[in-house]
Amino acid sequence: MRSRSRRASAILTICAALACAATSARASVSAAGSATPSTYQAASTGRTPARRTVRRARRAPPGGCYAGSAIVVDPATGAILYEKNAEATRPIASITKLMTVLVFLEGKPNLDRLAEIQREDLSGAGHTKLRLHEQVALGDLLHMALMCSDNAATRVLVRESSLAPEDFLARMNQKALELGLTHTRYVEFTGLDQRNVSTASDVARLLRVAANQPTIQGITTTRSYEFKSTRPYGSRNIPRTHMVANTNRLLYGRYEILGGKTGFIQEAGYCLATWLRADGREMIAVVLGAPTNATRFADVMRLVQKTLAANGAPQS
Repeated sequence: MRSRSRRASAILTICAALACAATSARASVSAAGSATPSTYQAASTGRTPARRTVRRARRAPPGGCYAGSAIVVDPATGAILYEKNAEATRPIASITKLMTVLVFLEGKPNLDRLAEIQREDLSGAGHTKLRLHEQVALGDLLHMALMCSDNAATRVLVRESSLAPEDFLARMNQKALELGLTHTRYVEFTGLDQRNVSTASDVARLLRVAANQPTIQGITTTRSYEFKSTRPYGSRNIPRTHMVANTNRLLYGRYEILGGKTGFIQEAGYCLATWLRADGREMIAVVLGAPTNATRFADVMRLVQKTLAANGAPQS
């Protein structure tokens, strides 16, 4: 009797085990059937499916450049080789300094003369390597103003000129009219104020005059410049060494640069005016309101190549 009971119990145990196995198998098949082919394959191989990289074609910039305004001019004839909103009035940021330096040099200053940096020169001037009471030669300040757009250096130049500040500013606007820059207006000396405005065509005329001035041409075509100044420390004057790098990246490119100036404030965007020689041909190119620092240089390069191609010159 006991042996029969044991056999019945064993049979029931085996049946329960077989039922559980069948249920698990059906669940596995159902899960596999509901999985997508890629998921099922990934699960069986243990590999993550690769994603396809879709590359979008880069659109050509509207009008040949990304900047809001642009112009390319033949400096010998004044002929316009390319233009985009060239007569639109825009803030010009530190391109202002071309006019500031032109007016400063009219006074025929002694560029070896030392000037002392004062507190008002530094206040609100932005980034500068100059320090309070530092003694710097006017010629070195010129390099700082034109090569790296140092606003404090520019203020010192105006203060050390032969004109009162209001007279200096009046002379900047008067000279603009004399040069035929009818859409140009200055309210201060550095370009920090967005009310300093001009057009791409006016800026091209300004650069043509400025770059014909030997001092300005020499400075704006210099890649880097080193000079020494002194700063009082107790009873002694401590020497300081300055290294100035030009913000015009085109000086390191394929074309010969004959003059130029960069500019930027938030309201103006990135600006560039440059005079260059490409494949034996000289051009003045101006872009105002470019969206990035790199874009302004790429815009000029693109416009130069476009101009060369339009005139049958080989692109270098």
